[in-house]
Amino acid sequence: MKATIYDVAREAGVSIAAVSQVINGKGKISEERRNEIFLVMERLNYRPSVIAAALTGKKTYTLGLLVPDISNPFFAEIAHAVEDQGHKLGYSIVICSTHNEDERIERYLTLLQQKSVDGMIIGTGMDNLELLSPLVDKSIPIVSIAREMASPYVQTVHVGDFEGGKLAAQHLLELGHTRIAVLAEHLKVSSSRERIRGFREALAGAGLELPDASVKSGGYDLLRDGKRQTMELLQQEGRPSALFCCNDLLAIGALQAAKALGLRVPEDVSIVGFDDTILASVTDPPLTTIAQPIEAMGKLAVDLVIAQLANKADAKPEQVLKPELVVRKSTGAVSK
Repeated sequence: MKATIYDVAREAGVSIAAVSQVINGKGKISEERRNEIFLVMERLNYRPSVIAAALTGKKTYTLGLLVPDISNPFFAEIAHAVEDQGHKLGYSIVICSTHNEDERIERYLTLLQQKSVDGMIIGTGMDNLELLSPLVDKSIPIVSIAREMASPYVQTVHVGDFEGGKLAAQHLLELGHTRIAVLAEHLKVSSSRERIRGFREALAGAGLELPDASVKSGGYDLLRDGKRQTMELLQQEGRPSALFCCNDLLAIGALQAAKALGLRVPEDVSIVGFDDTILASVTDPPLTTIAQPIEAMGKLAVDLVIAQLANKADAKPEQVLKPELVVRKSTGAVSK
């Protein structure tokens, strides 16, 4: 038979009210006693009814996570980090893949509200921030992850994209590259714009320009776009000696293009990615990239939502984490 709150109370030697207070994070119960009750719940495989909790206005211990594409390794790793931290804190995560389409975003936001999620983590681009109004009206905490979001009602966790772009440029400049092109996803994505801006600034500091013609942007089919854009760039006269790709999937597409053209990486062309997903270390050659602290971002996003639920929210609207250059085998000194 399925365990009930009465079974937990009897096994833990406490009242039903005490168990309820532990479940809802209330009451003056010591941390040691709370942990004992949680252990009993785990042993009995007791799970409070989400539906019953929603109907009574209590927490459901579920969070929603919107990502643009769960098949993208970066967002798969974000989802894993969010799910792992949520699990540690007793929360389940409902993951929705939006394909960056406002119609899907609106449908998923409605669905998650119907499921009475306690909070929302948004990692997808949104053209229409008005879609968040129903959540704001219900005081549902919202945290944006890996994206900047211009809303006073949303806390943001992201890497320093501008600084990451500068790191990529500085690395290539140190290797002697001056003919450089950039591959980006759709330029409505704020992270891509900031990475390009940082890259440009570092080049300008070295007396170099990045012409608009040397910046190639595409849609959201990143592998295909990266390969197509690189094929175009590497077959033109005065081809670039180095490419900065605004994410690792674009960089992998660039690696495929170089191989298809019979060019060696890094001897003929150097390639830098951005993200440092698990794929970056298994490409041929392994990819030099700008690492995002993915696990730390996922953990912090969950912590910020839960802090808002407990009315202990950090006043800072934006949490910016530090990017790091990871040098592997896809970059080398410019050929003389």
